[in-house]
Amino acid sequence: MNLLIFALAVVFGFALSRSGAADYDFVQGMFLLENPQLYGIIGAGVAVTAPGLMLLRKYGKTAAGEPLQIPTKPLHRGNWLGGSLFGVGWAMTGMCPGPVLVNLGEGTLYALPAFIGVLIGAWLLGFVYPKIAGTLKLPEL
Repeated sequence: MNLLIFALAVVFGFALSRSGAADYDFVQGMFLLENPQLYGIIGAGVAVTAPGLMLLRKYGKTAAGEPLQIPTKPLHRGNWLGGSLFGVGWAMTGMCPGPVLVNLGEGTLYALPAFIGVLIGAWLLGFVYPKIAGTLKLPEL
């Protein structure tokens, strides 16, 4: 199963690279409303994924034949805070965590500070979460 996950990750990374979704100028064009193509790529991803999830929920089995459980995620203040931080980081660097790895794989040096930022952000969340969870009424991890 790990080999399948790795293979799917490689295919996903290749698709991100070839579509231009990992290109800084392409992403900035989307945020500046100069190039709507990336909105179409994201929309196509939703259009492919949504029916797949509906079929999985209908038949109740994973690809491995195990019972499917897709819990509904609760809405809370952390969604707004985390989404805002994610969006600001994406707009500033032109990449989110997936494309950071694609850019590193392509040898793009400007992705290194963004990758370090992803690691620091993940560490910081783990460090700060227990301290802010009660105040923001966040669910337990």
